[in-house]
Amino acid sequence: MKGEVPKNQPLASSTPLVGTVLAVQANFYRVRLENVKQVFLCTRRSRLKKIGQQVMVGDRVLVEEPDWADGRGAIAAVMPRKTQLNRPPIANAEQIFLVFALEEPTLDPYQLSRFLVKAETTGLKVGLCLNKADLVTTLAIEQWQQRLGDWGYQPVLLSIHNRTGVEQLTEQLYQKITVFAGLSGVGKSSLINLLAPGTNLRVGAVTSKLGRGRHTTRHVELFELPKGGLLADTPGFNQPDLNCTPADLSLYFPEARQRLATSSCQFSNCLHRDEPNCAVRGNWERYEHYLDFLAEAIAQQEALKQQPDAESSMKLKIKGSGKHQYEPKLASKKYRRRSRRSQHQALEELYQEAEE
Repeated sequence: MKGEVPKNQPLASSTPLVGTVLAVQANFYRVRLENVKQVFLCTRRSRLKKIGQQVMVGDRVLVEEPDWADGRGAIAAVMPRKTQLNRPPIANAEQIFLVFALEEPTLDPYQLSRFLVKAETTGLKVGLCLNKADLVTTLAIEQWQQRLGDWGYQPVLLSIHNRTGVEQLTEQLYQKITVFAGLSGVGKSSLINLLAPGTNLRVGAVTSKLGRGRHTTRHVELFELPKGGLLADTPGFNQPDLNCTPADLSLYFPEARQRLATSSCQFSNCLHRDEPNCAVRGNWERYEHYLDFLAEAIAQQEALKQQPDAESSMKLKIKGSGKHQYEPKLASKKYRRRSRRSQHQALEELYQEAEE
């Protein structure tokens, strides 16, 4: 309880404590201290702000001047990160689980494929949860298991209603920082409420008009699992961006990686479209998905090339000390400041008009 001091703990200490950031809101950080298992509400030292050090959910930090009575402290330093995601902003995550529903909304293979590719680009271990298994037949489940197995994934079949598959998922989350991601309305918040009792996340329903859910998660937060581990719920979205280069795209398809592991293309820069002696091109289900995503990646690359060079919008200025410095160019004369001479002329004209 707030106001109680843990046994053998002083009211203040000059020795920094190690903790993990569970949530970030405005200029405050909820930090779970290690060993003592207490959550502090912390601020960030001004020197961290001066050097541009961002504090993210999942960061391991050093907390100074802990006040055990009020549960407050100050973050003095951020320890080196093992991994970092920018969207959503999470540090030190070890794996990402995509949560999709078999029904309500109906599972779309193309949309699922896009999410899987996006998850693969993070460099984290990728897992897959298929929720609402109680809404489909046993035959449909077996078909999806076979299909996704060919894609290179072994999904965990879940039913929050029947509480099936939860134990299997809990074992895969043990002592790890895991990110949950996926569509809105597939049951991520309900699943976290089941895995981490007491979180009481708001749950939204699937709209009958659009066939998809509304966003209920507004920010990133880590929740502690009873058996050990931290789980991050992220805001749901329906169309992730694919920000990878055309040359790297095939690496994010397990089917393509498997083909490249046993054989190689004739050309080192093969994009696996119509090049001769290509090891990737072939009769596998998601090859059409790959071609669509490749066209998108090429279009993005071409758009970046069309953007003006940063130096073209800068001008070189040589200071008196001989130092070279680039300054922004003014886009056009209408944005330039009027000279004093032109201002005086305009004033004289106004005075003459007034006298007349």
